[in-house]
Amino acid sequence: MFEKVFKLSANKTNVKTEVMAGITTFMTMAYILAVNPSILSAAGMDPTAVLLATALASFIGTACMAFFANLPFALSAGMGLNAYLAYTVCGAMGYPWQVALLAVFVEGLIFIVLSLTNVREAIFNAIPLTLKRGVSVGIGLFIAFIGLQNAGLSVDSSTLVTITSFTENFNTHGICALLAVIGLMITAALHIKKVKGSILYGIIATWILGMVCQWTGLYVPAPDAGFYSVVPTSFFSADFSKLGATFGQCFTVDFSVIKPLDFIVVIFAFLFVDIFDTLGTLIGVATKANMLDEDGKLPRIKPALMADAVGTTVGAVMGTSTVTTFVESAAGVSSGGRTGLTALVTGVLFLLATLFAPLFTSIPSFATAPALIMVGFLMVSSVTEIRFDDDNLTEAIPAYLTILAMPLFYSISEGICLGIISYVVLNVVTGKAKKVSPLMYVLAFLFILKYIFL
Repeated sequence: MFEKVFKLSANKTNVKTEVMAGITTFMTMAYILAVNPSILSAAGMDPTAVLLATALASFIGTACMAFFANLPFALSAGMGLNAYLAYTVCGAMGYPWQVALLAVFVEGLIFIVLSLTNVREAIFNAIPLTLKRGVSVGIGLFIAFIGLQNAGLSVDSSTLVTITSFTENFNTHGICALLAVIGLMITAALHIKKVKGSILYGIIATWILGMVCQWTGLYVPAPDAGFYSVVPTSFFSADFSKLGATFGQCFTVDFSVIKPLDFIVVIFAFLFVDIFDTLGTLIGVATKANMLDEDGKLPRIKPALMADAVGTTVGAVMGTSTVTTFVESAAGVSSGGRTGLTALVTGVLFLLATLFAPLFTSIPSFATAPALIMVGFLMVSSVTEIRFDDDNLTEAIPAYLTILAMPLFYSISEGICLGIISYVVLNVVTGKAKKVSPLMYVLAFLFILKYIFL
């Protein structure tokens, strides 16, 4: 059955590899089930309801990716967009969270229309191959930086960031950072030995080491400081009643509190970030998996974008922020995932998470951080495919700026914006305007307007 639906042989993979890849992707994404409720609760939303909504929307969106596009990409509530909802729309702008969810719902509908009219696919195909490779490398650095932060290895300082002190607060911060380093070495060693599922095994090994440290007193939980027990205290919960606190609430909005212009700006912000975070992720992960054709196009991008749009729309109804394709999908791809079976496994695990949420959310960030850092390394290797010779500088320099911007500006979409603007400008001023597609001019113009007015 799996062979018929997902065409495993044609994609040079098998059920065991796909299942392992799906589990790996889920393990690197599971943190969203703990982080998203924490962020959206700041907007007044019920944390348990958000957790259930996030898991269900992730399942639906990822299942759509599996069956619509047969691609190994997983979806969930996007980081950054959830913070925008909680701290900008509901915080600074003062809107109720129901209004914010309505904006997400409308954005999802617009996404569906754009996907049906090929606009998003045209955007993807208009981006030059060299720039796509730059996006892949930039995402690699970006998620590696996230991993360093989740591990507690990269911390704020007078130099903006620095390496942490391992001896200060050793029983909390220090030991977590040390365990992340050990986990990274375990994961890297397994990868060098070509162990299938090395990233997943690295996560499990690091988590087990964390539990041993807690049992021996080396790690001392301090909830007030954000250091929780890594030993699961409960494994099962079947209470779904809280979902009613958010389900369908986007349709209960009091329209008298909405300022039309503000509401349009909110929708555009969700739309803009989601479009280019999703495109960036698809470009980066698909490039790493060698899924692009000879023209640098992703053959099944239209159904992939539709899955993203459906996930966002359903997520708003369930009660969570914008659902988008996750860069952590690269973890599963790096473990050999090549078809929708990988995505389906990840989606089913999100569904199971509604029953076993206490277990899945007890996976500490220092255990998943090594996986993100290692995936970053795997994606950065695409830099060797970028030509830096004199005849290719009008493409190489924009790719470089894309790579530079993503981790330093902490944004995939900003990297894409700067890459596209610089690509158009450099080709125009050096007399190569004819090689630039009309859509690239449109995108560059819109991005410039974005920096002026938003």
